[in-house]
Amino acid sequence: MNATDWSVDLDDTEGLLAADREGLLRAAALAGAQVRATAAALEEGELDPLRADGPPRTVVWVAGRGNAETAGALLAAVLSGAASAPIVVVPEAPGWIGALDVVVIAGDDPGDPTLVASAATAVRRGARVAVVAPYEGPLRDATAGRCAAVAPRVRVPDDFNLARYFAAGLATLHMVDPRLQANLDELADILDAEAYTNSAAHELFTNPAKLLADRMLDRQIVFAGDNAATLALARHGAAVMLRVAHRPVAGVCLADVLVALRGGMNARGGSLFHDEQIDGPLPPRIHTVVLATDAERPVVNARIGGYDDIDVIHAGEVLDAPAVEPGHSAATGGRMEQQLARLAVRLEMAAAYLKLVRG
Repeated sequence: MNATDWSVDLDDTEGLLAADREGLLRAAALAGAQVRATAAALEEGELDPLRADGPPRTVVWVAGRGNAETAGALLAAVLSGAASAPIVVVPEAPGWIGALDVVVIAGDDPGDPTLVASAATAVRRGARVAVVAPYEGPLRDATAGRCAAVAPRVRVPDDFNLARYFAAGLATLHMVDPRLQANLDELADILDAEAYTNSAAHELFTNPAKLLADRMLDRQIVFAGDNAATLALARHGAAVMLRVAHRPVAGVCLADVLVALRGGMNARGGSLFHDEQIDGPLPPRIHTVVLATDAERPVVNARIGGYDDIDVIHAGEVLDAPAVEPGHSAATGGRMEQQLARLAVRLEMAAAYLKLVRG
């Protein structure tokens, strides 16, 4: 499909909004509201049952799939180095759970047998338990009030609820480890600002989500990360592109991309004499979008030097936009968890735009 075949132009604000009958853009823009709702739960004492005199032996994040698992992977990648206790992400409660541990049960189905069994095991063995899920049905029965419950307060489709799990994880770690401070109000403001920048009313070249969607219209795309956190984010981007935009996108490690490029991916051998009627069409070029934090950008840029068809995007950047003046707040992405959350919102809104322009 050519760009001229797309039914809605990315700069057609009215057309985009009219096409958005499912409310995708609004749902993707509610990341800040989800974080703010978690901040309210923290302020109201919903997580007070997790308090103790000292840090836990281990923080165990139990999640089997989807955004709940992704949030756990992001939290472990970002905060393990600063936390007083290891952060472990597992699909079910391990057999060594005990009273010195904190167990987070994260998911969207209160009837999931694995989550219910894990919650029951953690409670029975005296662990401090946080339930980041709808607190009802079998999951509520299994914990019988002996947990901290962070139920969803802002309803969004499951495709767009990563921010809720991520914020709940930050709040939980804040409660159990004095070394980890979570400023959820600040994070909510940052995500609101990201969503506003990506709103339909903003034109393509000042709108990072539209720019990313535009780059993807007629290309095969790979999202790549160069560390555990950005790799988890790349896989989230691939998942949301498939679920929302119905676009198959790979989410891989940057090292895999570089190996493929060195092995001839995107090579146009013999293309000077290529005749499509005789030789058939050339294979499509693969375009790689590397997701990077501010701290790792210099290293990533050095690693991809000399390769074509690779972009590096980061939280404070608008691709192809005029350079941001020194000292401007948009020039930096903030703390690492803030940068990752911003990029997640951008990916989700880009997926919404791709779905809308397809009609």
